[in-house]
Amino acid sequence: MGEIVPLRRTPVPPTPVEEREPLWRELVGDELRGRRRERGERLVDVAERAGVSPQYLSEVERGLKDPSSEMLAAVAGALDLTVRELGVRAARGTTAPAGSTLCLAA
Repeated sequence: MGEIVPLRRTPVPPTPVEEREPLWRELVGDELRGRRRERGERLVDVAERAGVSPQYLSEVERGLKDPSSEMLAAVAGALDLTVRELGVRAARGTTAPAGSTLCLAA
């Protein structure tokens, strides 16, 4: 039998990960989660008041779901926020350069 020669892999330098701009649903989800935690509330309690399932609210908070304006109004209302307040808080949470414009589209 022949000799076994281990293969040496040349290490590949990691490619720099470009920081991507967060999606609107991620910013909104972060704000909803932050508000809920500020108030010391459980996911299930807010979901019940909003009339949505805890699983759905969890997905919204994690930025996995793109909720309708009616759903946002229900969840924001359950946290004593208006949709407008939620939008402003989400927009302020962005890391956009000063003086830049935040543009939302439906």
